[in-house]
Amino acid sequence: MSTMQEKLKKMNPRQLEAVLHTEGPLLILAGAGSGKTTVLINRIAYIIDQSLAKPWQILAITFTNKAAGELKERLTAMLGDTGGDVWAATFHSTCARILRRDGDRIGYSSHFTVYDTDDSKRLVKDCQKALNIDDKMISHKSILSEISHAKDSMLSPADYQAAAGSDFRLAKIGAVYELYQKRLREADAMDFDDLLGNTVELFRQCPDVLEYYQNRFRYIMVDEYQDTNQVQYEFVRLLAEKSKNLCVVGDDDQSIYKFRGATIENIMSFEKSYPNAKVIRLEQNYRSTKNILNAANAVISNNEERKGKTLWTENPEGDKIQIHTSSNEQDEAGFVATTILEQVAKGRKYSDFAVLYRMNSQSNILEKVFVKSGIPYRIIGGHRFYERREIRDMIAYLSVINNPSDEIRLRRIVNQPKRSIGDKTIATASEIAGALGESLLEVLGRADEFDSLRRASVKLKAFYDMMQELIDANDDESVSLHELYELILEKTGYIEALRGEKEEAETRIENINELASNLLKFQEENGEEATLSAFLEEVSLMTDIDNYDETADTVVMMTMHSAKGLEFPVVFLPGFEEGIFPGLQAIYDPNEIQEERRLCYVAITRAKESLYLLNADSRMLFGSTSRNRPSRFSLEIPLDLINKTREQDWRKPDLGTKMPVAETELRRKSATAAMHFGQVTPPARSGNVFKTGDMVQHKTFGKGLVISATPMGNDVLLEIAFEQGTKKLMANFARLAKVE
Repeated sequence: MSTMQEKLKKMNPRQLEAVLHTEGPLLILAGAGSGKTTVLINRIAYIIDQSLAKPWQILAITFTNKAAGELKERLTAMLGDTGGDVWAATFHSTCARILRRDGDRIGYSSHFTVYDTDDSKRLVKDCQKALNIDDKMISHKSILSEISHAKDSMLSPADYQAAAGSDFRLAKIGAVYELYQKRLREADAMDFDDLLGNTVELFRQCPDVLEYYQNRFRYIMVDEYQDTNQVQYEFVRLLAEKSKNLCVVGDDDQSIYKFRGATIENIMSFEKSYPNAKVIRLEQNYRSTKNILNAANAVISNNEERKGKTLWTENPEGDKIQIHTSSNEQDEAGFVATTILEQVAKGRKYSDFAVLYRMNSQSNILEKVFVKSGIPYRIIGGHRFYERREIRDMIAYLSVINNPSDEIRLRRIVNQPKRSIGDKTIATASEIAGALGESLLEVLGRADEFDSLRRASVKLKAFYDMMQELIDANDDESVSLHELYELILEKTGYIEALRGEKEEAETRIENINELASNLLKFQEENGEEATLSAFLEEVSLMTDIDNYDETADTVVMMTMHSAKGLEFPVVFLPGFEEGIFPGLQAIYDPNEIQEERRLCYVAITRAKESLYLLNADSRMLFGSTSRNRPSRFSLEIPLDLINKTREQDWRKPDLGTKMPVAETELRRKSATAAMHFGQVTPPARSGNVFKTGDMVQHKTFGKGLVISATPMGNDVLLEIAFEQGTKKLMANFARLAKVE
């Protein structure tokens, strides 16, 4: 029996059906833990084994770089070296690779820079300054968000401005968007969203390029299809238009990235987009116990917008879901720590445990308690290696060497280390560069030709000469990446400058050396393809999950969103309360509640053996103490699946109740109360008295939380946290309504 036959024999009927169905559009609805990765890998291997396509004629798009790497590794283990020839990558990596080859057709060089979030933020701020738009009036964060959503929807600056009409705020954002794109072009740079949008533009403008990739990719597979956005949908549609051999894998119940522009409609209407599509449901779960799966099924069944499926498993029934109520967030963290230590003493590893929270701010108290308890932990989504100051400086040097037009990165390094070159001097040089249509670096090299730069010309020319020497070294094929990096350190004197700093000097130098190790590793893994462009691209597209090391024996803490695709024997979900999970804004919007419930489903199904849902009687939130009801999601889990613990069970009747109250009746009342959480109470004629912790409704700003109340004469100054930011309002004039 061949290896392929052995693999197929181990699959369940639905998995096997998905592998053998190779021709035409296919939607695989894969429930959590149903073995979708195994299906994808075996499907690719089967296509190659049956000589339906060569490995390089298959495109497999994954959600993370880590997933792409694992897919290639497993294919190589099955098929040998040819398995590595399958084009497995994320959307962004796939598009970056296409644009490196053909981006010149739409005006980009093959050395274009990919701006990360921090670079984009700097550029937007520069554009705001140039257009005299105060950040307090329209924050750079909201502008970046609007630009990103516009690009996800394939709206150009002109389209966006036309749609803005007479809306003052949107018109201002449109102006920033236009200038932002202009400056990106001038810098030969793209942001993350441009990688996708520009590839679609390339395909539309250059039919021959589209035809090349349509002919190349005979089979296209897309994982996590439920989290694709409009531009990703269009990219896939164009590529698959010729062969129609498109297989998408996803789970509508796990669509949780609406805030990033993802639309559940892509998976919900797949059969409409591809009328001849075959649909296969993978419902057998290999990960979790029966109790955990039944809890997940019970919660998600309350959503209306879903295709519908029911997970089942042959795994044991397992422990009941433990719902624990603490007095406050400190006690909650203490309960988590104590439970972990007790179970480690019985033989579990620290890496068996994960704490998944709705908001990053929830990790603070957990960190303090873990440190005090001696529990090793790591936070996925904390301060990443490539976000550290010294590493960003080094990446900026490498970026300018790779792309001398990259002004944002050039501005970062011109005084790192200090060279006594003033900001005004650089601003003047930038204006000259813009007027001449040259790069900033070119103008620095000719500083003595301009009266306004002549005083600083010696320093500017010295910097230019150093950068030009490094650029020439990069062009020399005999100079390796690691040697180029060592040359940067030598010519800039960066490490010597760090030694002169008092704070964290030793740690920063260690990080500089760690980057050198990363460059060496990249060289070893990529051989002749280990170019500077390739390294910078890998760094720019890296995520926290890509660096997740499953072998480290530490407790893992991360947001529920970050945990997508991962699994752990024991999972804690703290803050399982109304106003936290589901969040405040979701409570008032049925569509948002469905999104939150899907996130709950994802969080629950990360657990393999034990699941803890945690809530507290009171909790510090936004600097004030609040009392939240238990989450409605916990009320949706059947009683026979639950084990409750706490000092005073929140389901018991109040003291003084004469007749015993049925627990089911209490659950019904609690559920009703939770569903009405957020109902607006009209303001009394005499005016409401507002205090810290009150939820309020404002006609313009929407719902918000009072985070401070300061008496001022016959009035009260209220500081209120709204969705769009914090506002200070006088109670007598704000026309606020209390929210129950």
